[in-house]
Amino acid sequence: MDNIPKKGARLNSKNGIRSAIKDFFKVAVEKEQFNLVLMPMKVPSQDSYAWMMIKDIELLKDANPIAPIMPVNAANAIKRYTRKGNGSYKIAAIVRPCEIRAIIELVKLNQIKLDTLTLFSYDCVGALPMQDYIANPEKGEVDFNKIVDERTYDSKIVKDTCELCDKCSMPAATDLHFAIDKDEVILIPNSEKGEKIVETLDIETQGITSLLADWSKDMNSIISKRAKARKTEFENVAKIAVGLDNLKDTFANCIGCHNCNSVCPICYCRQCYFDSTANKPNTDFIKIRADKKGALGYPQDKIMFHVGRMAHMSLSCINCGLCSDACPVDIPVAKIFSYTGAQTQEAFDYIAGNSVGDALPMRDYKLEELGELKDLVKSVEAEEGDHE
Repeated sequence: MDNIPKKGARLNSKNGIRSAIKDFFKVAVEKEQFNLVLMPMKVPSQDSYAWMMIKDIELLKDANPIAPIMPVNAANAIKRYTRKGNGSYKIAAIVRPCEIRAIIELVKLNQIKLDTLTLFSYDCVGALPMQDYIANPEKGEVDFNKIVDERTYDSKIVKDTCELCDKCSMPAATDLHFAIDKDEVILIPNSEKGEKIVETLDIETQGITSLLADWSKDMNSIISKRAKARKTEFENVAKIAVGLDNLKDTFANCIGCHNCNSVCPICYCRQCYFDSTANKPNTDFIKIRADKKGALGYPQDKIMFHVGRMAHMSLSCINCGLCSDACPVDIPVAKIFSYTGAQTQEAFDYIAGNSVGDALPMRDYKLEELGELKDLVKSVEAEEGDHE
């Protein structure tokens, strides 16, 4: 967020942040900018949230654009609607910045189509740990509403990964962003698609320049503090994540449920190798291993599973923290994967989910990236040309 946005529109926020956002979508649907709005809504039991595709604008009053928890990454929800094609409906989706980054990664993996989808983001204070919220939903709502209203970006009640997130504001790939500054809500267009929507709806722009400048200054300060906290915490995470012995100790309590794999938006494979029959040893092999060790614990190959997942998706890890939410034995999976993702992404000079135009490392290769292998590749190509 080095540059101050040049354009923006002021929303009527006298009834609060969430009301301002929902009122915007109500007008946008009425003016046929969208047919459907994807937004979180409480489940009937009132102890969790689910993603709802809303067509009847009267139902927007029951939705919550800034939900206190993330039970499912929005990228997984959107994938179900668009993976087989764009469809004919114009869909607006309001999601957290980390979810937009997951969406962009899945676009590169041909799991999501963006043609009929408009992405909205907002300044995110974080999300509560699922276990804490489910234990006392009413308290969770009150506590979360307070940190949203007070714009508390250093709260200790949010998930560990949220405290360390330095990409909590306007993602590069969002179409429109709800900037929240004090009691103001500013809608910032961030793409040609977003600019057309703001122009069509003719929203108030008076005094927007100074509001954008103040908001940018505040957010840059918040992001800087989080970046420092992230760097410090990663030094601690390295002590439990670097080296085989440390990994063995860290994942010693793993029960092999594979929940972390199931909730991860980046683990999109229909059949994971670690859940396949190819990874199920026969009884003779198990006995041989048991004879050698004297006893054999279950699940087997815990380290291989987690290291395999790191190798598979760390380049696309977007730090959403769902893996730790889903772990029944409180292993700090999210911190470890965020740390590993940061290391691998830095090595490839890559930011996960930053832009659809950024090639996904290890999938799209450029000759100049091959280093000393470049000359070998060229010589082989020349030899093949001579043989033709």
